[in-house]
Amino acid sequence: MIKKFEPQSLDDVMNIWLKTNISAHSFVEKTYWENAFYMVKSLLPTSDLYIYQEEGVIKGFIGITDGAYIAGLFVSDRYQGKGIGQKLLDYCKCLYPILELDVFDENKDATRFYQKNGFSTNETKINKDFNCEEHHMIWSNK
Repeated sequence: MIKKFEPQSLDDVMNIWLKTNISAHSFVEKTYWENAFYMVKSLLPTSDLYIYQEEGVIKGFIGITDGAYIAGLFVSDRYQGKGIGQKLLDYCKCLYPILELDVFDENKDATRFYQKNGFSTNETKINKDFNCEEHHMIWSNK
């Protein structure tokens, strides 16, 4: 079931955030994510955050900022490939007429996932923090 984030779920959400970032971005030093943890933890509740939960277990979440920007879509490693990310994205497609995001070129699975879901790349640039290609992708129901 998808529902709005509640503050008591913050630790569970942050554990998914950290583990998923480390596994999905092997080209980024693990310490980067560990060092960003507390900053993200303070900022995360300020976004529109939706969690996917079954039997009391949070299995994934999506965060939307600025009314359209997907700041992150994360599914716990043990639940990936079960359609949870798809359900979270579809849910947000019903709420927001335009969605956009940035995805690293090296994260091929995520890039394919968003392309399959109707996102198109409108700009590719070099991410200055990591010196790698990053695609800015947009989806619109218009």
